[in-house]
Amino acid sequence: MLFSEVIGQTATKQHLAEMVEHNRISHALLFLAKEGAGGLPLALAFAQYLVSLPADAPVVEDLFGGMTALEPSRGFIPPEKIAEQPAYLRAQQLIHPDLHFSYPVIPRKPGDKPVSTDYIADWREFIQLYPYGNAYDWLQCINAENKQGNITAEECNRIIHELSLKSFESKYKVLLLWMPEYLGKEGNKLLKLIEEPPPNTIFILVAESEEAILPTILSRCQLVRIPTLTDIEIEEALIQRAGADAGKAKQIAAIAEGNYREALQALQHADEDWQSLLREWLNAILKTGPAAQVKFSEDISALGREKQKQFLRYFNHLLELSIRIRILGENGVNHGEAEKDFANRLNKIASVSQQETIIEELDKAAYYIERNANGKMLFQALSIKLYHIIQNKTVFLTT
Repeated sequence: MLFSEVIGQTATKQHLAEMVEHNRISHALLFLAKEGAGGLPLALAFAQYLVSLPADAPVVEDLFGGMTALEPSRGFIPPEKIAEQPAYLRAQQLIHPDLHFSYPVIPRKPGDKPVSTDYIADWREFIQLYPYGNAYDWLQCINAENKQGNITAEECNRIIHELSLKSFESKYKVLLLWMPEYLGKEGNKLLKLIEEPPPNTIFILVAESEEAILPTILSRCQLVRIPTLTDIEIEEALIQRAGADAGKAKQIAAIAEGNYREALQALQHADEDWQSLLREWLNAILKTGPAAQVKFSEDISALGREKQKQFLRYFNHLLELSIRIRILGENGVNHGEAEKDFANRLNKIASVSQQETIIEELDKAAYYIERNANGKMLFQALSIKLYHIIQNKTVFLTT
């Protein structure tokens, strides 16, 4: 993967290229990015770039194990030119001998002690198909079902062994460790290696949650914060990469909240009539009563987890639009008339504080859905919560 294939992140790409140009690459980098922002694609592009550099390129080591120099590296190859190097094809295919990977895995059968290389063929396919995927997508690719993925003690031992060997052909030997949040206390096995790696060995960790990483590992890494994507970047990517029409891409980008994975999911379900479904739900909550709420909960639980999340995200989008209309007026928001009309109706049944509370509840529900909550029970409970939030407003929408 080339830097040009990664959506947006211009400033971060420039920063990484300058690290290489000036030989200022830390031996341990932690890419911190929210889901769908492109942490994995960017880390992958950087790792492939590093192992594709010629082995005879100059390296100057500082006293603390980092690669540093005051002057730009002689013979610097910019990222956009790296595809011309003979090693890049192997790096691109994820078969370069100096490019190593680690990621959460599951035992194939009871008693197994799995390591990442057991799933390398699945990993290559996952990277090709879902470069912006999350841990759930990956675990489904390896048929984890409801099993919890882990980066095991055996995996840590494998990493220590592989990185103790000399590089085969590259200037650098690189380990890309995806989702260090899945490292338990076993991760402490890696501390000495991360702090004092062999020469020209680079760790690239890719995470979504800073709080879920072992503090002992976090403190040994240089943090690279990757911002969420802008609406314009997502809109352009949907048009150019996913073949979406301009109107649909603009609408989806507005509700994706910087998450390209969610944008792709929304595009896949773009033909769903979320507005009618939301109207049905709110009328069940505020007018037609418990029997209609139960029926709605049963119907939406049958749609599956991804559609449930898209539905909740769409509701959040309309609530946020409602608040913007209160502040800016209808002329201050660039949305379709149907959405603005719905948002105005939401303003009639709930105050700003009520809308903010509903947004919080919807966010919690999406979180629980991501973690395999029972859809029927969740939406039934959520219906009751929303009723109590707006209980004195009984008139909602007409069909």
